[in-house]
Amino acid sequence: MGKTYERIDGRLRSFIEEQPLFFTATAPLSGDGTVNLSPKGLKGSFVVLDELTLAYLDFAGSNAETVAHLRENGRITLMWCAFQGPPNIVRVHGRGEPVFRDDPRFGELLARFPDIDPSTHGLRAIIVVTAELVRDSCGFAVPLMTYDGDRELHGRRFGREDTASLSAYFAGKEYIATSMDGLPGVPLPLPEM
Repeated sequence: MGKTYERIDGRLRSFIEEQPLFFTATAPLSGDGTVNLSPKGLKGSFVVLDELTLAYLDFAGSNAETVAHLRENGRITLMWCAFQGPPNIVRVHGRGEPVFRDDPRFGELLARFPDIDPSTHGLRAIIVVTAELVRDSCGFAVPLMTYDGDRELHGRRFGREDTASLSAYFAGKEYIATSMDGLPGVPLPLPEM
C-alpha cells in the first residue's frame, strides 16, 4: 500500500541517495506532444538539497526534451526503484527548472556535486526539482538486478570536448536547441563554466 510523505528525510532520503539509477518523466502542455521518460545515473550526479528540493546534473545526450518541457511548464516526476534489497518504489512529483551555466546560482549548485568533474560529461545544466508530492509503493513486481558500476563511455566521449566544441556538437544535433515538438531547449552557444 502506498504512502504519502511531507518531506524527503530519514529512511526515504537514504533510499533515494543509495540508488544508482533513477528515471525522469516530463511532457509538454500540448495534448499531442511527445512524453519523455529518461534514465539517469552516474554516481555523484544527484543530490538531495533539502527536505523538498533535489537536483541532478543534465549531461550531453541525444536530445533535450526534459529541459524543453521544464522551460515550458515545469512539470516533472522522478522515480527510483529498489533493484536490490527490500522492494520499494519512490516517486517525487514536482516542479523542475533547468539552471544553465550563465545563471548566477550555477556555481553554488555545482559545488554540491564534488565527485563529478563538470568538464568530463558535457554538462549542459543542473535540474532543480521542488517536490510537491512524495509517495512510495511496494515494488513487488520490480525484478532483482545487480549494479556492476557506471559505464565509462559517456565520460570518454564528452571528456575530450571543450565549451566551443561541445556547443558546435550540440548545434549540429537536431533536438538540443529545440525539442521534438519545437519548444526551446538548451540555449546555444553554451557559456563557459
